[in-house]
Amino acid sequence: MNKNVLSTIGNTPLVKINERLYAKLETANPTGSIKDRIAYYMIAKAIKRGELKTGDTIVEATSGNTGIALSMVGAVMGYKVKIIMPCNMSDERKQMMRMFGAEIVEVGPSDFKEAIRLRNEFALVDDFWSPQQFENHDNIECHAETTAKEIIKQLFIGERKNIGAVICGAGTGGTIMGCYKALSKLDKTMKTVLVQPEEDAKSHGIQGINDGADFLVDRSILSDEVKVSTLDATDRARRLAKESGFLVGISAGANILAAERWLESNEIDGAAITFLCDRGERYMSLL
Repeated sequence: MNKNVLSTIGNTPLVKINERLYAKLETANPTGSIKDRIAYYMIAKAIKRGELKTGDTIVEATSGNTGIALSMVGAVMGYKVKIIMPCNMSDERKQMMRMFGAEIVEVGPSDFKEAIRLRNEFALVDDFWSPQQFENHDNIECHAETTAKEIIKQLFIGERKNIGAVICGAGTGGTIMGCYKALSKLDKTMKTVLVQPEEDAKSHGIQGINDGADFLVDRSILSDEVKVSTLDATDRARRLAKESGFLVGISAGANILAAERWLESNEIDGAAITFLCDRGERYMSLL
């Protein structure tokens, strides 16, 4: 078993989008998404606590990226992986999971409630373990301990900028909550801005955010909310590739566009931080 790939998770670049906006380039993770962080972190914590044992099967409900990440970590660490996901998630995501050896069980279009229900049913079976990413506070701790600490180091050692705002969408809510937990300790005036699709959870096409519930997001910590249409998010993702060379997914397009719009009408003391969450190859049939 060669675990070297796991050492490449995290420590992703912080890239300047413009003078006010910086983005963590999470495409630099081994499977190309920010979810590599939580997959490895939650599994490692579960092994340490004795919850996940040799021979167990990992089962999770996901819109895709967590499934890909769990499939990779499971392959490296010797666990079988079963993924429950809505059937309308991109084929490229499903192909990546299968390449890592995962089994996929599909439910109805955008039906995350059914995916979670079915995951919970599997998790009751002996020798099955679920990270329960939508409820697991290790998800938040992962981003507080890794992502946020990297941002602090990169901004303070680089151009020595304060952190004025974190602006991003939420799937599970782990990223925005973990970054708030760590970064708001530096400056109580830091803004936390949630990016949301204009369309409802059943009809929007920004895979990876707004899966029908707030899950780990505590809305009391939010300073503002910005809504972006699927069409505009997709267009911004295309332009990021053509204009900046960043081949990223639709949620990354939503994050950048929402941050740009919010910064047009809001002044902050320092830099705004967002995330280029995943690579664009897994959306080629959609972009």
